[in-house]
Amino acid sequence: MALFELVPNISEGRSSETVAAAVRAVCDTGAAVLHHTSDAAHHRSVLTIAGSAQEVLDAAVALAGVALARIDLRTHHGVHPRIGALDVLPFVPLEGASLDEAVALARRAATAIWDAYRIPSFFYGAAATSAQRLLLADVRHGEFEGLDARFADAAWQPDVGDVPRHPTAGAIAIGARPLLVAFNVELRTGDLRIARAIARRLREKHGGLRTLRALGLRLSEEVVQVSLNVTDFNATPLYRIVELIRLLARDFGVAVGKSELIGCLPRAAVETSARYYLGES
Repeated sequence: MALFELVPNISEGRSSETVAAAVRAVCDTGAAVLHHTSDAAHHRSVLTIAGSAQEVLDAAVALAGVALARIDLRTHHGVHPRIGALDVLPFVPLEGASLDEAVALARRAATAIWDAYRIPSFFYGAAATSAQRLLLADVRHGEFEGLDARFADAAWQPDVGDVPRHPTAGAIAIGARPLLVAFNVELRTGDLRIARAIARRLREKHGGLRTLRALGLRLSEEVVQVSLNVTDFNATPLYRIVELIRLLARDFGVAVGKSELIGCLPRAAVETSARYYLGES
């Protein structure tokens, strides 16, 4: 049986009841919740789910229903960009599965969610319908509040759905991709400009490290964060990213604080960094 991973991001990081409802809805489909994490500053939760094609498809639709019922983006405020209550919905091929099959699942999910809840979707990653939609950051540009203006541009109509956004649930970025590592590094400063400058230096889009996505975010008056998606941990090991951020932060006279893993990661990614810090590589 082919297995898939689903890594939905929902725009709720402060209500444990809503997160628990999301987990229950997934479990009721037969899919397995491997991990979930919430962040109040980001106002966001990430679930890591695994199952068969039908199980992760059912889980995606069920999560859309929970997010619609419990999250109203008109009153939602967090440091992380978002376009939807169920904001990001990537399908990832695991054992016995292909990326093409993950793309097919992404497109089936978008149609099923539209039919059930009238929430539109944009496709990104391997499921993208044009080059300008490949990157999640481009799909999410302007956030929930900018969806109406985006819909006025013929190049940015939703891939599924004929409205710019659901009034409370917005839209969903639905994609297909290989495994990635979501990883954050904190800086001991409240200066958001430093985090953004470092993120810009790092990210592939602006000539930084290949396979790396990066944002600069503020967590508090004393702490900012470089938030990272590592799309190929073999090409860009985690230790290399941390040490490069340390060097760049030093140029600003700032120290690195703690790092944070969001969700799961391949064991090989841990082993590579452990060997480096133990002096074995």
